[in-house]
Amino acid sequence: SNPMKYKQHALNKVLLNVMLIKDVEECKEIIAEDRSILKELLSPLKDDVAITYSIAYAKVKPGKTTRLHRLKATEIYYILHGKGEMRINDEVMEIRKNQLIYIPPNAIQQIRNIGKDDLIFLCIVEPAWKPENEEILEE
Repeated sequence: SNPMKYKQHALNKVLLNVMLIKDVEECKEIIAEDRSILKELLSPLKDDVAITYSIAYAKVKPGKTTRLHRLKATEIYYILHGKGEMRINDEVMEIRKNQLIYIPPNAIQQIRNIGKDDLIFLCIVEPAWKPENEEILEE
């Protein structure tokens, strides 16, 4: 095959490692297993990036609650907008914009939107999220 074509591909790969910009508006929206509205922003399992964690953009509508679940991985929520109630194991605390919540591996977790606006937050999962590391604990 064409060696120049290979060089160009290798160059593109190098450039990707220098700067990668993603627009949340252009990421595909899914309904996650926990029933949050989710957009996966960055994952080493899908993107050519030298990281071991994944980042997703999550939304919970007013009055809605995610299903009780747990991850084998460590998770961090960073609240971008709204207010909610965070449950980790037997603890329940009110959370709001600009707060960060650390969720230890295997902790039973759930978040509820107690505000009038969408509850929007980043989910940072280390190691990167994959379906086999998540367990839904309720129907």
